[in-house]
Amino acid sequence: MAPVDPLQGKELLKGNVAIAEAAIRAGLQAYFGYPITPQTELLEHMSLRMPQLGRTFLQAESEVAAINMVYGAACAGVRVMTSSSGPGISLMQEGLSYIACSEVPVVIVDIMRGGPGLGNIQPTQADYNQLTKSAGHGDFHSIVLAPSSVQEAIDFTVLAFDLAEKYRTIVFVAGDGMIGQMMEPARLPPMQKVRTTRPDWALTGAKGREKNIITSLYLGGEVLESVNQRLQAKINRIRAEEVRYEEMLTDDADILVVAFGTTGRIAKTAIREARRQGVRVGLLRPITLFPFPFAPLDELSKRVKAILVVEMSAGQMVEDVRLGVWGRVPVHFYGRTGGVVPLPGEILDQILALAGRLDEPPSGELREFVGMSVSVS
Repeated sequence: MAPVDPLQGKELLKGNVAIAEAAIRAGLQAYFGYPITPQTELLEHMSLRMPQLGRTFLQAESEVAAINMVYGAACAGVRVMTSSSGPGISLMQEGLSYIACSEVPVVIVDIMRGGPGLGNIQPTQADYNQLTKSAGHGDFHSIVLAPSSVQEAIDFTVLAFDLAEKYRTIVFVAGDGMIGQMMEPARLPPMQKVRTTRPDWALTGAKGREKNIITSLYLGGEVLESVNQRLQAKINRIRAEEVRYEEMLTDDADILVVAFGTTGRIAKTAIREARRQGVRVGLLRPITLFPFPFAPLDELSKRVKAILVVEMSAGQMVEDVRLGVWGRVPVHFYGRTGGVVPLPGEILDQILALAGRLDEPPSGELREFVGMSVSVS
């Protein structure tokens, strides 16, 4: 029997282009956006393909305008999305809060870049708090999917539309500049038919039936509380049913590395080399940043002796990891900021150094980042 070619059916795709085409093939009906590096190729692909297919593309005058156009299309029951990077997501936050309270499905791609401020166009993961701790005001959470490859970026984009419509909520696909700019062999999904009917809850403008109102304005305290209670019930259902993660070599691990997206992928190389050198280390890679995989982290923290969190930030996900282990095991941190990508050798050095300290009595938590070590009692 002839061996199967692992590249069969794949094509070389840039991350931004792959995400755009995946959305189109998932039945995207309307895209509104504004160019910002490092995701602009996504918008450019939409500007070509959407008109070719008779669908709606509009480059808005700003991110503020784009998110409100997305809001309007979503209220009409249209499968809609936008994309941006950190500064643009910041501008969208008022609209995101309206969308969350109105309970309409929206997909947003965030290709993260260095910050704060205008920053640079290099890859980072410093939008973690922005996306997972509510990208907007009020009590809500969006689902956040974090791909580590171009193929996952494709797959998660398709999944994002399904989850957005299942829960009538916002779903982020959170990549970084590397995911958006890198090219890899990947397989695109088949083209879905564009939906021709609109859901019952949507605004259709139809005459002869009771008006269907979508709003985020509730002036009475008790009325708004009931809306919030409904939103929290939905969020709790998402927490229970939509947690996604990857484990690697955790069965006998003394050290657990926790990293997501590109950093999780880089950490795998360091973990394999550490294993070759006799260090028992494994990986937990959160795929959903919200809902965060607290339950598997809790179970793993009962078996390992130490945890190393690696991020392209000054430490944002590390706070969720600390919450998830209940002080059961020391949590250490290594991060690079400003668009600097940690190399496998850097992560390996952290693993090996940590392995040499496993038998020492605990003396407070050790936080390590960008070449600095700070003892935290």
